[in-house]
Amino acid sequence: MDPKRELTSVDLAALVGEFGAYEGAKVDKAYLYGDDLVRLKMRDFDRGRIELVLEVGEVKRAHTVAPERVPDAPGRPPQFAMMLRNRLSGADFAGVEQYEFDRILEFIFEREDGTTRIIVELFGQGNVAVTDGEYEVIDCLETVRLKSRTVVPGSRYEFPDTRTNPLSISREAFDHEMDDSDTDVVRTLATQLNFGGLYAEELCTRAGVEKGLDIADADDDVYDRLFEAIERLALDIRNGNFEPRLYLERDDAEGEEDTDDAKADASRDGDGRVVDVTPFPLEEHDELDGEPYDTFLTALDDYFFRLDLEDEEEVDPTAQRPDFESEIAKYERIIEQQQGAIEGFEQEAEALREQAESLYAEYGLVDEILSTVQGAREQDRSWDEIRERFEEGADRGIEAAEAVVGVDGSEGTVTVEIDGERIDLLARQGVEQNADRLYTEAKRVEEKKEGALAAIEDTREDLEDAKRRRDEWEAEDSEPADDEGDGDENERRDWLAEPSIPIRENEPWFDRFRWFHTSDGYLVIGGRNADQNEELVKKYLEPGDTVLHTQAHGGPVTVLKATDPSEASSSDIELPDASIEEAAQFAVSYSSVWKDGRYAGDVYAVDSDQVTKTPESGEYLEKGGFAIRGDRTYYRDTAVGAAVGIQCEPYTRVIGGPPSAIEDRAETMIELEPGRYAQADAAKRLYRRFRDRFADETFVRKIASPDRIQHFMPPGGSRITDD
Repeated sequence: MDPKRELTSVDLAALVGEFGAYEGAKVDKAYLYGDDLVRLKMRDFDRGRIELVLEVGEVKRAHTVAPERVPDAPGRPPQFAMMLRNRLSGADFAGVEQYEFDRILEFIFEREDGTTRIIVELFGQGNVAVTDGEYEVIDCLETVRLKSRTVVPGSRYEFPDTRTNPLSISREAFDHEMDDSDTDVVRTLATQLNFGGLYAEELCTRAGVEKGLDIADADDDVYDRLFEAIERLALDIRNGNFEPRLYLERDDAEGEEDTDDAKADASRDGDGRVVDVTPFPLEEHDELDGEPYDTFLTALDDYFFRLDLEDEEEVDPTAQRPDFESEIAKYERIIEQQQGAIEGFEQEAEALREQAESLYAEYGLVDEILSTVQGAREQDRSWDEIRERFEEGADRGIEAAEAVVGVDGSEGTVTVEIDGERIDLLARQGVEQNADRLYTEAKRVEEKKEGALAAIEDTREDLEDAKRRRDEWEAEDSEPADDEGDGDENERRDWLAEPSIPIRENEPWFDRFRWFHTSDGYLVIGGRNADQNEELVKKYLEPGDTVLHTQAHGGPVTVLKATDPSEASSSDIELPDASIEEAAQFAVSYSSVWKDGRYAGDVYAVDSDQVTKTPESGEYLEKGGFAIRGDRTYYRDTAVGAAVGIQCEPYTRVIGGPPSAIEDRAETMIELEPGRYAQADAAKRLYRRFRDRFADETFVRKIASPDRIQHFMPPGGSRITDD
């Protein structure tokens, strides 16, 4: 039996009540690990320190954790964590709600300056969205742009379509859902009533109903027993009548009797592998060893802690072939759905444009209708009177009246039918305004289509990644074993395959700037903004250094250092051409050239003594600006090029810059080019790729968060070069 890695809707319904005990706790700090685990550190007057974890990756969970079990804080808080700290520090935990019967929890926090809602999606790819009190999204771990819903910063959070809530369903609605099915009883409970497989089977067992019974053969007695079982389950959840169980599966010795005493002994000794945790005992798990707990939250903490330990203790996690086919099939299904959404957006946009064109084609007719309504409203006629007037006109054969098929006073709209197409008009607006509104709406739908195109590219990337991993697995499996000894002891260590990589941190003085080391070992630093450009010229520019800048406006001051600030400066050092060319590529890649989606630009280089902050008479230099005296050396049509990599020795850190400069310094790297993905979204793609490349996924989470990766990426949109 595979261990449970995601909480069910029943689990979440049970958790809501237990979380209520922590209402009033104050938030101290927030943390983000990788791109899928949020930790909130809180304190309560009675209970002391409280740790809440929200994980939405391969494991999907939301529960409190014993303080001694929380992971060490990441070295540098990413932007998402800083946003949470700014909004939640000192806030009171006001409660948690489950959305309908979906796997969505909404954590509510109150502070004098407003309400913050953390909405945790524990289904699909998982997500954490942070909104204000009016559900406007402040930030989210994953942007969602689908036909059915949108979750992006700045927009109103959209919940998924409402599903049947079986815990509050009426008998009439229950009968309707069951009668509407064309399969067996257990599948109907699992899908039509949203219980999922395990609880659908449990309800059948509790009700004494055969699971495979065809719905057509289920009579009123079967419905009665099932509905009573559902009501008892709902009552237990509402009243908090829980008897939490952590279930273990043990490997019985051959011939050993599976007695109750043996089960009890195994449970007490912790012998066995954890496979499930539930808010109350399940008859479906009678064959498993069950450990009782006082609270469901405590049981969840123990379960996921032990599950994590078991995952770490696996001797050879690659011994069993991953189910690449299922993963590939899943992404192909998602792509098919996304393609359907894109087609839907195209059709919707085209229909809106056709409606707008129809208004202009029948301008006189539409204008007469709108003028009639506006005149009647000016005379204080009611919407009912206006409707009746159009109906009378239609009876008399008046063309304009015949075109009106609906009047809605609550919305202030008139629906007309032109060439068989129904169009809703805002009565207070004229023909041009209504047409412009339709064109604008068509444009908005086109923008949603662009979002869906970006989403489908993301899924295609995941699909190709799954295929790549499958091919690599099969290639490794087909390679003959190497029996030629231990090999060269001086051979470079394969950090990607190491199960555990030690962290060796080093934060150099230049880390807050943009930086890289050339292939010849020289340091290049660039400003991130006008203040840093100013600082580089005033404080760090020394004799012998070379300064580079793009001809295009909006580029960083780029300094190729001849020496370290701690060393004696010298103008006698001749910098290698290769280093200057890499610095030129760096200057153009981190400028507006990349941001504008161009692939090349002009760069000039000057000696440090040609740069001054003193303007000519009558001139003015903005902050971050500088003047050049003398000739410049130009590097025309310098190609953009950037890569982000992970370095494992001598230090463990993210590095970035021109590909030629970092390829020998990084254990692995990913090249980028200008593209459509926003910087934050592209950083998340890189993070997932890096995480898949290392056997030690926790290493990537610790040193290469999406926020840290973004630190080394050019401004503007990007895409991975080999996509």
